[in-house]
Amino acid sequence: MQRPGSHAAAEDVLGAALPLEYAEDLDPLLDRIGDARYVLIGEASHGTHEYYAWRAALTRRLVAERGFSFVAVEGDWPDCRRVGRSVTLAPGAPEDPRSVLDAYERWPTWMWANEETVKFCRWLRDRNAGLPPGERVGFYGLDVYSLWESLRAVVDYLASHRPEYLETALEAYRCFEPHGRDPRSYGWNTALVPDGCAAEVLALLGDLRRPAPTGHAGDPEEEFDARQNAEVAVGAERYYRTMIDGGPESWNIRDVHMADTLDRLVDFHRGGKAVVWAHNTHVGDARATDMAAAGMVNLGQLARERHGADGVVLVGFAGGPGEVVAAPAWGAPMEVMHVPPPERGSLEEVLAESELHRGMFIVPPEPDKPAFLTGTLGHRAIGVVYDPDLDRRQYVPTRLAERYDALCWFRITSALLPLHLEAARRGELETMPTGV
Repeated sequence: MQRPGSHAAAEDVLGAALPLEYAEDLDPLLDRIGDARYVLIGEASHGTHEYYAWRAALTRRLVAERGFSFVAVEGDWPDCRRVGRSVTLAPGAPEDPRSVLDAYERWPTWMWANEETVKFCRWLRDRNAGLPPGERVGFYGLDVYSLWESLRAVVDYLASHRPEYLETALEAYRCFEPHGRDPRSYGWNTALVPDGCAAEVLALLGDLRRPAPTGHAGDPEEEFDARQNAEVAVGAERYYRTMIDGGPESWNIRDVHMADTLDRLVDFHRGGKAVVWAHNTHVGDARATDMAAAGMVNLGQLARERHGADGVVLVGFAGGPGEVVAAPAWGAPMEVMHVPPPERGSLEEVLAESELHRGMFIVPPEPDKPAFLTGTLGHRAIGVVYDPDLDRRQYVPTRLAERYDALCWFRITSALLPLHLEAARRGELETMPTGV
């Protein structure tokens, strides 16, 4: 039985929807992007095929037609650096990006070690092969988790290129050694010794920020990589020290780090144009959700504040029932899980009741917008940990027209294809987008 107003809501949805069947259907979104230099593209889960495939389709067009300089993802800097070396044909790098992605070890591996990312990275390498080195499009990680890997990378770099600062790096490394490679151990122990290793990593970063000696002809890519690994070490130390207390501080440290890394990458690319891949909770403007009331900021909000609404376009994703790759608990093996129909009163329910199979919504500039764009509706957000029986807890109150500039919708969703997934045999998925 239809609820009052549902027919009008369905008409609003169908009236506002644009087709989303072929790559050419993205033309209106490219028109909306225009001259924006930052395009942040979300996902409503870390394990849905449609989100990854269409995000890659949009990115291919931005790279090929609009001259975007790099792709930066919600991933670890060292791992993504190895992918970036492969796709830019760096000397000595693996020729097939799949081999690099298949080597991902830190949980959750499926976020980037999947067939959808392999397909995009192979395309990017093939395109870069026809360009001079200075014009090749890079692939980078924005996240803050890789404390030990980044410290090790800095030690290796300084040993070879700046030995005068090696002891500072070794002091930082030794400070963390009693905690093994367990960030929770470090977090709990800093409750007793509040400063932890902060002084050591800050000293390391200070050394790497100093200009190279006169006559030092280092590789700018290697120097940038070393400095960024030191930035990661500083950010990760702060993140793990604060996450034990809960609350918004650790979240904010992580998203500010991602925003700062994005800015450093744009500067390194001499004012280039950036595509970002991250979850909706990072991409969509936090001020249009209940995150703001909780004292949280995010990457999308910071990008708009730093670079202006005209220079930034935020693209969200939403989907109905189907399958998703996730884990039942943190660190647990991945599973292909059933995603139930959306909760009553949610954005996804409004879109599903229109019976729109898939479509794209671009927020119109006019003040008079459909109610589903301006009202506050729950918007499903599935993370790497998911319990379908508790799906009702996965909804973020959202004012859609303020949170995103555009939204892509899929009424039925299918699971990502992880490289490491051994369970759950499945048939071939439809190639998305159609014809690409």
